[in-house]
Amino acid sequence: MKQLFNTDLSSLVLRLTFGFSMLYGHGISKLQRLIDGNMSFADPFGIGQEVSLFLVVFAEFLCAVLVTVGILTRFTVIPLIITMFTAIFVIHISDPFKDMEMAILYLGGYLAILFIGGGKYSLDRLLPGKR
Repeated sequence: MKQLFNTDLSSLVLRLTFGFSMLYGHGISKLQRLIDGNMSFADPFGIGQEVSLFLVVFAEFLCAVLVTVGILTRFTVIPLIITMFTAIFVIHISDPFKDMEMAILYLGGYLAILFIGGGKYSLDRLLPGKR
């Protein structure tokens, strides 16, 4: 029974749940928007709509793929954490709780992934120096 409840399995469940949900629910549509040339996007830091969209696509598509399969997991989850902090504390800060709830849940999942890493069932295990 102890084998069923372990950190490696927990990491796998977290990565698949939060990585795939972000990819499918948010990343693919933003990538499509970028491909279509629809650059109208929030610019919370004054760096331009195009750059903001590119950074969000990087996080919500590419990093979500890498987190899902477990490649450089602790490193690739950081842009997702930054994106969720931005969503909560910049984009939705004056909105009702229900509007920031999803970002808060994603943030919690990504922080858990950062703390426990990719685990045994990730491609991180194939990297040099990993067991």
